[in-house]
Amino acid sequence: MTILIFLGALIAAIAIGIPIAYSLLLSGVALMWHLDMFDAQILAQNVLEGANSFPLLAVPFFMLAGEIMNVGGLSKRIVNLALSLVGHVQGGLGFVTILAAVMMASLSGSAVADTAALAALLLPMMVKAGHDKGRAGGLIGSAGIIAPIIPPSIPFVIFGVAGNLSIGKLFLAGIVPGVMMGVSIALTWWLVARREGAQTPPKATRAERLKALRESTWAMVLPVIVLVGLKMGIFTPTEAAVVAAVYALFVSTVVYRELKLHQLYEVMVAASKTTAIIMFLVAAAAVSAWLITVAQLPTQLIELLQPFMDSPTLLLVIIMVLILLIGMAMDLTPTILILAPVLIPVVKAAGIDPIYFGVLFVMNGAIGLTTPPVGTVLNVVAGVGKMKIDQVARGVLPFMCAQIIVLFLLVAFPQLVLAPLHWFYH
Repeated sequence: MTILIFLGALIAAIAIGIPIAYSLLLSGVALMWHLDMFDAQILAQNVLEGANSFPLLAVPFFMLAGEIMNVGGLSKRIVNLALSLVGHVQGGLGFVTILAAVMMASLSGSAVADTAALAALLLPMMVKAGHDKGRAGGLIGSAGIIAPIIPPSIPFVIFGVAGNLSIGKLFLAGIVPGVMMGVSIALTWWLVARREGAQTPPKATRAERLKALRESTWAMVLPVIVLVGLKMGIFTPTEAAVVAAVYALFVSTVVYRELKLHQLYEVMVAASKTTAIIMFLVAAAAVSAWLITVAQLPTQLIELLQPFMDSPTLLLVIIMVLILLIGMAMDLTPTILILAPVLIPVVKAAGIDPIYFGVLFVMNGAIGLTTPPVGTVLNVVAGVGKMKIDQVARGVLPFMCAQIIVLFLLVAFPQLVLAPLHWFYH
């Protein structure tokens, strides 16, 4: 009955158009009323404590780093490097998109920021070369969702806070799955692009490649600094976010000199707006998370799923299908905030590594960013490319299927995630 009241209040509030953050607060109030413990002071206290978290400081700094990189020329130089390396092969601009997405993912951690940059830089080039606009947009959207998987990742920060897990371990565990997502859409693009017969840019000379590499070196040093620093314990994920933002600011203003001081205010405002949305969601979800614990919802869910607890793989398949369905109607951040506190005790009880589960969860939620009707990344591509969202949705379908196959491959073979993680931590 408790689960039904919580979910019923949440779904009803969302259904009538109430924003997710307020819906979370309303479902929390409904649960407090049901448990006969409504207290406005407790409600306010949990909202304040929800946002009062040191690890969550990583969110505004990673958002700022992403905004600075897009305005300050780091993203552009990464695309130029990818263009010089693989632009000349059949379907080369698609491979440029994928390679650039993987490299940018190691700098930003925001699917929206990376997708916007890729769409602005590469979509006109792909259309001009003769690629179908919807399919090109679909590829860019699918490539953009690699950002939440490869570190540094804002969703991993939120998942780590929501589930009380090591953010550093989540970061390192996401490297191999993120690369696998890139490889899967590269193979799919190879099959698709052969039938399009689009033009390819001329092959870059050795001098042009060296120039592109030299110009992008400053940008490519950043992920090395972050990963080495995390692995050697030099700084925490939160401190890594500060390092990323300061480094991006230094490179953009002093080295590349593309970010002017008068632009800095706009960059700060853009990062602040996105951060405010995320932090309000986190604060509102803290009320629900506290009440979920008080009402012992995870224990009730474990009892409901008891028939599947002896088969971790089957349990994971059921949970992954559930998250895929929810991801069609809800953005990644609220999905994490609502489901992580409930599901982590369940997977722990079934003997599933919570870090491994966190990677699968975020991967699954990231795929949801490319599924209609909500599909945040689809909306970004459609907005930048000035096309209808259903056109992008049709284009994204083959690449989304490839990424879902990778997801369930990781469900079947956990060591693909766990083995690299153990290597990083030994």
